[in-house]
Amino acid sequence: MNFDCEFDYVVVGTGSAGCVLANRLTEDGQDQVLVLEAGKKDNTWKIHMPAALMYNLMDDKYNWYYHTEPQEYMDNRRLYWPRGKVWGGGSALNAMVYIRGHAYDYDRWHDEGASGWRYQDVLPYFRKAETREKGADDYRGGNGPLNVHTGDEPNPLFDAFIEAGQQAGYPFTDDMNGYQQEGVGVMDMTIKQGKRWSAAQAYLRPVLDRPNLTAETGAMTHRILFDGDTAVGVEYVQDGKTVRVAARKEVIVSGGAINSPQLLMLSGIGPAADLEKHGIDVKVDRPGVGQNLQDHLELYVQHECKEPVTLYKYTTQPGKTVAGVKWFLNHDWGACRTAHLEAGGFIRSEAGVRHPDIQFHFLPSQVLDHGRKDAECHGFQVHVGPMRPTSRGYLTLKSDKPGDHPIIQPNLLSTERDRWEMRESVKLTREIFQQKAFDRFRGKELRPGADMTSDADIDAFVRQYSDSAYHPSCTCKMGSADDPMAVVDEQARVYGVQNLRVVDASIMPSVVSGNLNAPTIMLAEKCADHIRGRDPLAPMPVDVWEHPDWQNKQR
Repeated sequence: MNFDCEFDYVVVGTGSAGCVLANRLTEDGQDQVLVLEAGKKDNTWKIHMPAALMYNLMDDKYNWYYHTEPQEYMDNRRLYWPRGKVWGGGSALNAMVYIRGHAYDYDRWHDEGASGWRYQDVLPYFRKAETREKGADDYRGGNGPLNVHTGDEPNPLFDAFIEAGQQAGYPFTDDMNGYQQEGVGVMDMTIKQGKRWSAAQAYLRPVLDRPNLTAETGAMTHRILFDGDTAVGVEYVQDGKTVRVAARKEVIVSGGAINSPQLLMLSGIGPAADLEKHGIDVKVDRPGVGQNLQDHLELYVQHECKEPVTLYKYTTQPGKTVAGVKWFLNHDWGACRTAHLEAGGFIRSEAGVRHPDIQFHFLPSQVLDHGRKDAECHGFQVHVGPMRPTSRGYLTLKSDKPGDHPIIQPNLLSTERDRWEMRESVKLTREIFQQKAFDRFRGKELRPGADMTSDADIDAFVRQYSDSAYHPSCTCKMGSADDPMAVVDEQARVYGVQNLRVVDASIMPSVVSGNLNAPTIMLAEKCADHIRGRDPLAPMPVDVWEHPDWQNKQR
């Protein structure tokens, strides 16, 4: 087999995981590493300005712009699933919320067959990745590449939400990523000195001058190349030219929960019948590739605000221009230095749920259609949704052409439990918004609307307005060798072949109770040690808070 060049490691994708690997696999200077990105460099202010996040969700310049199949339980809507096509991947497009998930999520992973991925095993890697501005402790890191800023934007609506949550009977937590996730409090964000601190900013850009790192953009990987059952390189297209590059040690796929299973299937690894239907030679019949698709749904409960303290003034002129000029003059000054999701919380939907399964992101503004429509008035909203859905979906190839988007079928709200949790999310949010702390601000309910009171009304609202929280995951799940649906082992090695790993959110056995960027970075940090043959960091057993009477009380 002829190659145009060779490296020790070839990493496909520069999302949250790929950027980590680019950094860690080159830090000792011994191995030559190539990282391939199908998209562009993150060279636009629209990415680096935190408040401008909606701009990148509105077009396909830095965005794969995926859509699902019609969702039977959501009025047959096709949901919009933006994914990063740029250095930093989703961390260049997301809302910058830093949430690790709950400790019990990782204990569950271990029980699901991901041996060595308990909370005490992954906590050292969360800490390794992080520099928390407020300081390190047994749970939080102080010397990592990823800067974590705790919300400090002054707005009385943030205080009102946190106070209202406590008035409704929920605890206050001073660190959702530490000892106690459950409760309401101030959110952490991947922001540094008023700029988005994506995985590219944290891990990739600082090491671009390393002589053993090569980073290519506009490089669309078409397939993994094999010699027998051993991955030996990849084939990609750049500027219309096909390039074949050899990997002396390993190929590592870090394309995310959509692109990674797609590339495996294009390369002959996946459900045999599906591959044969597209004329693809089957390398390994692995039925779990593309299966087990999970995502978080959320919806917005919105109110008018009686006082002009929302972000509405920045959506019209001259407020928009004034705010932008302030940020360009000093990145850490004014309304553009944050994504404004600075207050939130985690609660349990009912007694008998051991740890939080509903998440709140509070925003002192109104968002319509992913930000593609302007706000209507001064308003505020909470993004709310269940964290551990029971619905399972899949993705499969549309054709054997790498440029064709795959068929994405998440089967959202296909279980009664998921529909009940969404309904309960609306009811519990309304209860918080009716607390005394919101009395001076609360205008009429914009969505669902005061007349939408019955379960049937709420269910109709859920079907019409629920949308993705942009957390697709679990499509190449990690599991034990005797699990026929597992795709990779506990060290992210693909079953059935040699020298091939998948490292990204697709290998999560099940979705975690929170946002996915922080867990994906942790996952890549841990896998980097596996790839280099290093002993994992020593486990850190720590205490974790749970409600003392969770079996009998919802709050």
